[in-house]
Amino acid sequence: MRYILLVFLGACSYGILSTIVKLAYGQGYSPAEVIGGQMFFGLVLTLLPSLFFLRKRPRKGQWLLLVAVGLTVGSTGIFYYNALQYIPASIAIVLLFQFTWMGVFAEAILNRRLPDRQTASSLIILLIGTLLAGGIFESGGIEEFNLIGVCLGLLSAVSYTLFLLFSGKAATTVHPWVRSASMAFGSFLLASVIYPPVFLFNGALWEGLFPYVFLLAFFGILLPTVLFNFGIPHIGAGMAAILGAAELPMAVISSYFVLHESVSMLQLVGVIVILLGIVLPEWLRQRGTKPNLARN
Repeated sequence: MRYILLVFLGACSYGILSTIVKLAYGQGYSPAEVIGGQMFFGLVLTLLPSLFFLRKRPRKGQWLLLVAVGLTVGSTGIFYYNALQYIPASIAIVLLFQFTWMGVFAEAILNRRLPDRQTASSLIILLIGTLLAGGIFESGGIEEFNLIGVCLGLLSAVSYTLFLLFSGKAATTVHPWVRSASMAFGSFLLASVIYPPVFLFNGALWEGLFPYVFLLAFFGILLPTVLFNFGIPHIGAGMAAILGAAELPMAVISSYFVLHESVSMLQLVGVIVILLGIVLPEWLRQRGTKPNLARN
């Protein structure tokens, strides 16, 4: 239960990001500045604590593998943040949330085993809740689709699926803090290649950009990466994908309270449905073990 809670909290921290990105875009900052700043400070925030756990350094192969996993973190942010320029956030996050079924499907292929009934039921509930909470059924929702934005949104889902899949399997013997710092380096490396970190020298950082990118680094790199590195190896990518759905309710809640965006009754129902879908698998498993315990 402890590891489930860690992954759940990590997913919730991701839900805050879209609100912070909207605020940064509203101040006129570009995706290059926002993404580059997030990845830079994400590396700094994870690197400092990891220095205390370097007694047993990862082997070169392990480190390269973790850096490769970090590339999926960076690409998720790059795809998703750029998708927000072409399509509404409600549609972008629904596209990102396709990782729920992608993660379960990918784990089923790797394990050569179909998802159990609890997981399949939860997945269906999550998909329904995601469409409701994302406002797809609101007037004008479908009409705002943009091909470039849709492609970027789906690519963010694929990238995030790869992160959930491999973060729980890559170099699990390495300390979670060191794993997190290695992944953060991979994210920063990718972002620097695509968006050279000119924000470090053009003055934007100290003219108002810093609070946004620092918060994005904390809630988008440090907190979820560490929590996932502690939790996912113990619960698997399939369950992590289901718990990751907590991101959408948090995104809706934060946009309501911070951005004062309206939340319709359908979206509220969708949030409740998603939360039920997250709780359902564990509740059914706990319920299924009680008769067995009673027999023993």
